[in-house]
Amino acid sequence: QVQLVESGGGSVQAGGSLRLSCAVSSSYSGNMACMAWFRQTPGKEREGVAQIYSGLGATDYADSVKGRFTIFQNNANVTSYLEMTSLKPEDTAMYYCALRRYGCVSGSIVGRFFDFWGQGTQVTVSS
Repeated sequence: QVQLVESGGGSVQAGGSLRLSCAVSSSYSGNMACMAWFRQTPGKEREGVAQIYSGLGATDYADSVKGRFTIFQNNANVTSYLEMTSLKPEDTAMYYCALRRYGCVSGSIVGRFFDFWGQGTQVTVSS
């Protein structure tokens, strides 16, 4: 069973930055995976924020975060990161990382495509 553990959430003022991390359990060693970040606030649908295809490093972003967020991985592809800059109050949400075992669906960051999920880390941006 693959386990994903997020960290790095917290509270920040608008315009600030945070870096989220998602550690993948050592039981998984695939380099064909797609790693993604989603976010959700109470009463709203889950939103796909960013994804990266481990094999090629190809990325996709939601329009709402393009130019502000960057997704990347370490060399061993066992940890993914979401660098968030120029944060806005509307970025406030619980952020989840997710893993799809065999590649990304290019251009589509959709929750039902992913096989494993982390527990989430809260990000709060104050104005």
